[in-house]
Amino acid sequence: MVDFDNMINRVGTDSMKWDGVDKLYGGEGLLPLWVADMDFKAPEAVLEALRKRVDHGIFGYPHKQASLDEAIINWLSRRYSFPVQPNEIVYTSGVVPAIYQIIQAFTKTNEKVVIQPPVYYPFFKVVTNGNRQLIENPLIYDGQRYKMDLDHLESIIDDQTKMIILCSPHNPVGRVWSKEELTRLADLCIKYNLLIVSDEIHADLIFSGHTHTSMATLSEEIANRTFTCLAPSKTFNLAGIQASYVVIKNQSYKRKLEQQLGNEFLNMTNNFSSVAMEAAYRNGEPWLEELLQYLENNVTTVKQYVKEFMPKIKVVEPEGTYLMWLDCTDLQLSSMERKKWLRDSGKLALSHGIVFGKEGEAFERVNIACPKQTLVEGLERLKKAYDEKF
Repeated sequence: MVDFDNMINRVGTDSMKWDGVDKLYGGEGLLPLWVADMDFKAPEAVLEALRKRVDHGIFGYPHKQASLDEAIINWLSRRYSFPVQPNEIVYTSGVVPAIYQIIQAFTKTNEKVVIQPPVYYPFFKVVTNGNRQLIENPLIYDGQRYKMDLDHLESIIDDQTKMIILCSPHNPVGRVWSKEELTRLADLCIKYNLLIVSDEIHADLIFSGHTHTSMATLSEEIANRTFTCLAPSKTFNLAGIQASYVVIKNQSYKRKLEQQLGNEFLNMTNNFSSVAMEAAYRNGEPWLEELLQYLENNVTTVKQYVKEFMPKIKVVEPEGTYLMWLDCTDLQLSSMERKKWLRDSGKLALSHGIVFGKEGEAFERVNIACPKQTLVEGLERLKKAYDEKF
């Protein structure tokens, strides 16, 4: 049994989440439930593999082992029925850098790239920082659940539209897209010849009753136009290790991305990322299964607490990820007013919805990947602020 209730002090470990929070939010004594990393130790199998590598004591230039390919291939096949060959994997330092390089390699200046807000905020900059046109296809929110607006998507595609970035599962709204939804999107991408960058970094974090479908498994035709971006970082809390990879079925596209990464001198992994990744995929599954149960219990805690004590706040039911999306519309506070209220009255640091696009203006994102004691403290702080104001 993994002790996810263990309260580990992260202050003083150069943690962005804990050591950087007060300065970033302009407050003091804030409880960080914002950035998407977990307050849990990585699986012991990963820690042991890293200790063994450190004990060797020499950290020269690494050479990727075939065993890492094998661990990834087995993981994707077993969990998602996603058949992958070693020559279809490109290793990168992170999903966001990979998406940026894909955009650079496969689109031209001023060509259009589609995103679906409210969405993971780096998606905006990976497009605009490279002088591409950002095109928004907002999700539809019915007051309870989100869905894609594919009629709107079709209406905005023109001959300059070359690519769409899919967030699957979706951060921050927690949707695990169904096979039917993805198929309808895929049909449009084929019809209008769009490339698909599918960010599936949260693919392992799926709650009961839902199934992750990898975009590239829908058909050979879709696989040949899809870049599947994956990593063990969210799953096993390895974000600081900087380990990720892209699965590319289309071999000409794979060679082109490898050339792009080489041109930017970004085509080398590090000793620790390879070791951690392989150990996680080979031996981390039992840890993950316990984690998922713990996260589902945390979801239940948030839903019950908010419903009982803060009825003006609505919880959007998450189907996956360890991020919960709170609808604060009925508080009738602007994003800036809510930010100040949470910071000053609640002593809380949440991810403010506005950073995910204007569609998130009335929302807050909460990271629930923490011991229940931390989560309950956050809820109690929120309730205190809520009771004082409402």
